[in-house]
Amino acid sequence: MSKICVFLAEGMEEIEALTVVDLCRRAGIELSTVSITDSRMVTSSHGITVQADEVLSDINFDEVDMIVLPGGMPGTLNLEACQLLMEQVEAFDKQGKYLAAICAAPSIFGHKGMLEGRSACCYPSFETELRGAQVSRNPVEVSGHIITSRGMGTAIDFALSIVARMKGQSCADEIKKAIIYQQ
Repeated sequence: MSKICVFLAEGMEEIEALTVVDLCRRAGIELSTVSITDSRMVTSSHGITVQADEVLSDINFDEVDMIVLPGGMPGTLNLEACQLLMEQVEAFDKQGKYLAAICAAPSIFGHKGMLEGRSACCYPSFETELRGAQVSRNPVEVSGHIITSRGMGTAIDFALSIVARMKGQSCADEIKKAIIYQQ
């Protein structure tokens, strides 16, 4: 069974994180929300406190198939400042394991040189940070093992793309129909 970890940092965009959680769990995908600190309580950029399932120090990354990075400010900066998480992001990239980021968070991949020659998208004011990428205005870009998306308004598309990678397009289509999502 596949396992996804959605990493939560103070100042995250809660819709971007929790939409992935909701739709992946509807799809029956094993998913943990993970605080990057020792506290399971994480406050979003809009003052909503979320209780993570786990903390970073408890994660066995050998059991994880995908890392998901929600955006938001200063959430994205806090994710990028987390050395242990960034080491794992780099390791996943080298292994070709799935990495997904939305809003400002794809800039992290750009800073690490992971987008060279790939199509990618992000929140418009961060597009210059997608170093080496062919920048797209599509809601979601899937380029090899890296999935990127533009922001809160594309969170459902982002989550459905993750479901499609992990459980197949037919599962994503069933969820899309069940939640009455119309593009």
